[in-house]
Amino acid sequence: MLKRYIVLLLAILLIQITPINSYSVEPDEILKNEKHELRARSISKNVRCMICQNQSIDESNAELAKDLRILIRNKVEEGLSDKEIYNFLTERYGDFILLKPALKINTFALWFLPILFLIIGTFFIVRHNKKSKISYLKTYFFLPNFNLINSVLYFIKNITKE
Repeated sequence: MLKRYIVLLLAILLIQITPINSYSVEPDEILKNEKHELRARSISKNVRCMICQNQSIDESNAELAKDLRILIRNKVEEGLSDKEIYNFLTERYGDFILLKPALKINTFALWFLPILFLIIGTFFIVRHNKKSKISYLKTYFFLPNFNLINSVLYFIKNITKE
C-alpha cells in the first residue's frame, strides 16, 4: 500500500517538473525560410499577448496573438529588421506590448518603483524588528523581582526556546 503511494507521488512529481513547452504556433503560420522563422519566433517570444497579458504571443492561443504572429512573420518576410518590427508594434500598441520594455522616461516608474518599494519595505521590517527587540529586552531586563544576573539567564533561556 505504501509502495503504491510512493509510486503515485513520484509520478505526480515527474509530471510537475517536466517542462511543457506548449507553443501555439500553428502549422499554417510557419515560414518556409528557417532563418526567417527563427527570427519571427524570437520576436514573438518578446511580445506580450494583449489578452493574456502574462504570456508571450508565441505561447498564447488567443486570436489576437495569432494575428500578431502572422503580422510579425509578414514584416520579417518584407525584410524589416527586429528593431523596426519592435518600433512598429510599440507605435501601434504602446510600450506595454513588449515583455521587456525599453528604459525611457515613460517606463521609468515601471523599472524603478519595485526597487523603491523593496527599500521602503526593508526599512519598515528592520525598524519593526528593532522596536520588538527593544521591548523584548525591556520586558526581561527590567522586571522588578529579578536582579541583573537572573534577568540575563531568564532572557537567554527564553531566546533558546524560540
